[in-house]
Amino acid sequence: MTQTISSVEVLKALSEATSSLIRKTSESVVSVKAQMSHGTGVVLTKDGYIVTCNHVLSGCSAVKIGVGEKTVTAKIVGTDPYNDVALVKAEKGEFTPIEMGNSEKLNVGQYVLALANPFNRNQSTATSGMVTSINGTIRGWRGTAMENIIATDAQLNPGFSGGPLIDVEGRLIGINAAYVWQRGIAIPINKVKAITDRLMTGKVAQKGYLGIIANTVAIPEEIAEAAGLEQETGVMIFSVEAGSPARKAGLAMGDVLVKFNDKPVTEFYNLPRLLAEDVIDKEVTLTIIRKESLIETAIVPVVQGGEED
Repeated sequence: MTQTISSVEVLKALSEATSSLIRKTSESVVSVKAQMSHGTGVVLTKDGYIVTCNHVLSGCSAVKIGVGEKTVTAKIVGTDPYNDVALVKAEKGEFTPIEMGNSEKLNVGQYVLALANPFNRNQSTATSGMVTSINGTIRGWRGTAMENIIATDAQLNPGFSGGPLIDVEGRLIGINAAYVWQRGIAIPINKVKAITDRLMTGKVAQKGYLGIIANTVAIPEEIAEAAGLEQETGVMIFSVEAGSPARKAGLAMGDVLVKFNDKPVTEFYNLPRLLAEDVIDKEVTLTIIRKESLIETAIVPVVQGGEED
């Protein structure tokens, strides 16, 4: 005999499963208090390595971690401002690490939960939603572009930054970073794990530097056709810093950068991605438009020292 399950029973089972999942995951969610802000962190190891968002720390040298109504001091192990990731280490205590997921296996439409506990309450707060896109890009994020992000329709309230985005099994699939354009933005856990593993070894994140001030411009159709370009935009150089790699390579005001090692440069926000650590101190080829002619020039990016390109 077939047993019919009522819609109320289905909803009740879903509600209980969700509540249980939040209670369980809350053991790995901590508050992060910096000088001027409150955020959330996620426990990675028993001995107190905790990941959060870089912007939560607000340039502090030390932070307070709240867990189970207790507060402990933590030191900043390292940060990656470009990817908005920071790693801190609690000075004492034993913690419950979260179960790791795999952000490479995410699908659009997948049900997710976003958790936070910025004020060290007994249990995390939570919102729910679904994955709306993967491998996306947010342009203009803190002066650059945030790439390979997860977007969901789970609302992120103040204090959610640095908290976990989890799947239906409670596995960490992302670190919540922002709520923009009515979308929750999370950094994929595979990227976060690679960054935190590096920071644990004492290595710092580095970006390449050219020494230019530039912005996106439209390329006139007749110039693009004459140069054999299929792109409609490039990056025009407005200023070249004295003694910089760009000055040494002969770049000048008015040059329009269109390719970086044969990869198209269609807008300013392409540059941070292309100036990754693997090109530092190595010769790369820039393709530029100068006086309606296409020119290739070699350049050696150096470690970024302060100003963003």
